Amino acid sequence: MDSAEYEGKIASRFAAFDQDGSGYIDREDFSGAAAALLAEFGTTARSDKGQALYNGAEAFWQGMAGIADVDGDQRVSRQEFVTGAVKRLRDNPERFAEIARPFLRAAIAVADEDGTGVTRAAAERALLVLGVGTEAAGMVAERLDADGDGRINEEEILAGFAAYYVTPEP
Repeated sequence: MDSAEYEGKIASRFAAFDQDGSGYIDREDFSGAAAALLAEFGTTARSDKGQALYNGAEAFWQGMAGIADVDGDQRVSRQEFVTGAVKRLRDNPERFAEIARPFLRAAIAVADEDGTGVTRAAAERALLVLGVGTEAAGMVAERLDADGDGRINEEEILAGFAAYYVTPEP
């Protein structure tokens, strides 16, 4: 993938983070994503899982801002996102997955409704809540289950998350 293709792909990922469609990624996008996941899975914000998800969302926001908020205005523009992601993540996509790990770990706990791991159906519900299209959500949930056991674990999710930023469209 050449540099222009990579930048174009990264730019297309911006909308997934801009949950409210404001044209910027900010703290509210991350807390809004957490609130939507909690609502979808019937988990209260004051519960241990709810608090872990909000804390993970804040950590994810702080990591994102650290990578991409060049002007320090506490929001990330599309250009800042593209520039920050291309500059800092192209050679180390796992770094971005590590920034997301606390949020993803907490999201897994919320979506694991019976304590046996996240089912593909639960992963698909979570993806839909986070703004992934209906067709893509099912396909992504299936692909995340890399070992085909019907459950999606943290390492499968982290690997999929990192790959999303460095591979051609799923």
